[in-house]
Amino acid sequence: MQDETDLSAVDLSGVRRGRWIKAISEIGETDGFAEPLGKRHHGVFVERGDTLLVSFETLPGIEALSPTSTPLGWTMAISEGWSSLSVISARDTWFRDPLVYGFFDQLLDDGFFDEFDRVIFYGAGPCGYAAAAYSVAAPGARVLMLQPQATLDPRVTEWDDRFADKRRLDFTTRYGYAPDMVDAAQQAYLLYDPRERLDAMHSALFARRNVTRFRLPFMGSALQGNLLELELVAPLLVAAADGTLDDLSFARLMRKRRDYPPYLRKLLARLEGEGRLGLAQALCENVTRRLEAPRFRRRLEVLRQARAEAGT
Repeated sequence: MQDETDLSAVDLSGVRRGRWIKAISEIGETDGFAEPLGKRHHGVFVERGDTLLVSFETLPGIEALSPTSTPLGWTMAISEGWSSLSVISARDTWFRDPLVYGFFDQLLDDGFFDEFDRVIFYGAGPCGYAAAAYSVAAPGARVLMLQPQATLDPRVTEWDDRFADKRRLDFTTRYGYAPDMVDAAQQAYLLYDPRERLDAMHSALFARRNVTRFRLPFMGSALQGNLLELELVAPLLVAAADGTLDDLSFARLMRKRRDYPPYLRKLLARLEGEGRLGLAQALCENVTRRLEAPRFRRRLEVLRQARAEAGT
């Protein structure tokens, strides 16, 4: 038997896309399988342990978010010994393609998912939609979604004007309406910022008995990038796989936001925008006690002076 590829030694940063696809396919063919799904999609399986992570990712997203330009599933293969099935799109397609439908049909017919003790589907945004939609192929799986769309069918979500050019995609046939598809999951977890109105509206469509929705106010519209910077995606996946992700464990993980400047800046801007200068000052005092934060130190002096002048 051929030795497994040392995924920790793989660095594809700066590799051109055609060569990149060839490189990950070669690893898949050595350690599992690789399957092209037309011109826009690709599936790569790397076999390791009895837990399988099915991750939906885009090539631009991998290039932007991974220092080594490798799929997220490979990170979990390295750190946790999980098997990885990476389903990759050339751009945001919501994975609405008959070839992708057929790929998951074949995996289901072959009993592929039955070979694993645990199966977790993961994705963010359009990929979060796909994680929910295709999880129906593995009944009893767990699903972790970051700010997913439920559908782009304008008859359902005509209020979402962000993706008007994608409304011609067919969301009414196979693997179509993501909230219905997630009904087969053992448990699904959805993360979103309730202050991002359209994300919150899509989140509401996922209200199901087996879906737990976690609110992340002031984290904004780029949750995946922020959570990767905070090194929280892997712990969230592990907790989801273990079935231990609940309100308490989630709150404990998210305490790392207290030291995350982008989150703190959004929170400060909101407090100042609402005229809550006392709370804004308290925030700046807390941050400057704990962190090297010149911006917050400057704002603290401004707020102190403004409140002194106002006599508050």
